[in-house]
Amino acid sequence: MPCSEFELGLKKEVTERLKGLGLPAAEHCIVVSIDQQKLWFFEGAHCEIFVVSTARAGRGCVEDSQQTPDGLHRVAEKVGDGAAPGMVFKARQPTGKLSAEWPTPEDNLITSRILWLEGLEPGHNQGTDASGRVVDTHRRYVYIHGTNQADKLGQPNSHGCVLLSDQDVIRLYGRVASGTPVLIRD
Repeated sequence: MPCSEFELGLKKEVTERLKGLGLPAAEHCIVVSIDQQKLWFFEGAHCEIFVVSTARAGRGCVEDSQQTPDGLHRVAEKVGDGAAPGMVFKARQPTGKLSAEWPTPEDNLITSRILWLEGLEPGHNQGTDASGRVVDTHRRYVYIHGTNQADKLGQPNSHGCVLLSDQDVIRLYGRVASGTPVLIRD
């Protein structure tokens, strides 16, 4: 659907942030709003909105914080081509079991597809900060991925990742290329 003025402003923010890092503008990009628990996927002047869950512990980039890292990122790797909807992943490998078959359904599982993020801002969400703490999104294994707890989408429920329903993550995965910029913001 065509973007509203608000949404075009989000895409413009991504373009400005990329430019500030000396990177080219992108036709396709993703914006995640922590406070709204939404994800916008932009394709040119069109966008699609998805309901997500980000971290229960809030926003932050420090390793082991279980927070969702903010700032500019990119999709570094895609994992899960052809996996069945609801397939559970451990260490980015399919387990062979679907979430409905998982022995502990209360676990917040990584399901269906993984978009592994990499921070683009040195000292903020890439490498280490001025205090020497690890703030590296990729090293923290922060993903956009499916969840078996779709009933909790729209509220913070992750350990740092951005969660989508299995149907939505499969749809998004099929349209997103590696290298796609991802801005995570309040």
